[in-house]
Formats: sequence, C-alpha cells, structure tokens
Amino acid sequence: MSDSDLVKLYSGQILALAADIPHLGRLSEPQGTSRKRSPLCGSTITVDVKLDHGRVSDFAQDVKACALGQASAAVLGQTVIGRNRAELEAARSALSAMLTQAGPVPAAPFQGYEVLLPARDYKNRHASILLALDATCEAVALAEAAA
Repeated sequence: MSDSDLVKLYSGQILALAADIPHLGRLSEPQGTSRKRSPLCGSTITVDVKLDHGRVSDFAQDVKACALGQASAAVLGQTVIGRNRAELEAARSALSAMLTQAGPVPAAPFQGYEVLLPARDYKNRHASILLALDATCEAVALAEAAA
C-alpha cells in the first residue's frame, strides 16, 4: 500500500469517527452479548444490548480495532438505539454488499457508512469494518432468544 493509498483510506472523517465512538464500555446487566474477532487483523468488538419490545433500548461496545473498525463502530453507535434485528441485519448486508460488490451505501439511518467507501479496494479490512454490526446482530438475536 502506497502512502497516497493510506492517506485516501484513512481520511480525516474516518479518523474523526474513530476518535469519538458512542456507547463505549459495557452494560452491567445485558440481555445479549457477543464478542467478534477478525482473524486477519486481530480486531475485536464486544457488544452488549438490552431490548424493549424487540428494539435496542441500551447498547454498549468495547472496541479494540483499527481505525476503520473504530469508524464503523462509531457509525453504528450513532444509529443503533431504537433499531430492531431486521434493520440491523439489513444494514449489515448492505454494508457487506457496498464493500464487496460495489453496492450502494446502506439506506438511512445507516448512510454514515459512506465514509468507508474507500475501503472497498482493501479486502483485508472488510472483516474489521463488519465486526460491530456482526456482533450487534448476534447480541440482539441472543437477547431475543433469551426473552
């Protein structure tokens, strides 16, 4: 990866998101928890959720990831409260398609993932970008199963 490629990939917007991730930490009594790890880069994200009538009412994330994974977690953190599993799974599918199949940016309220468009060309970063949504979808499914 050349220096210009790195500058393109790690834009100021991505770095700003990575520096300001909403809902950092852990919940004291989550209904669902999931920990996901990207084997390629070692990034990990642990997500705790609480649900109210099938929608995320409380959320926390412990993010140990590269700047792209952190930026993705920040976008999710800005939009996750009030979402149900179907909405989160649709956002995850749309983000994956955006990265791997030149699909469109995920629909509102997840359009903030547009900032990660430059990562399309870096397949080795895709798993880290998807971690937050992967963990959240699983945590919500686990919370629903436990209810």
